[in-house]
Amino acid sequence: MDIAALSMVLSQANVRQEATMSVMKKTMDQAESNGQNVVKMLEQSVQPHIGGSIDIKG
Repeated sequence: MDIAALSMVLSQANVRQEATMSVMKKTMDQAESNGQNVVKMLEQSVQPHIGGSIDIKG
């Protein structure tokens, strides 16, 4: 294999690796955003007045 061909193969491998890392970073950012949204929804669904007392009259 000559130097030019080797250089092209290495360059293509580098581009593929950078593309993979970019997609992975976007996926991680999206997962973090989804997690934050779930936490917000859980915080909004909490009703502190429910379950604070027990009616023991029967």
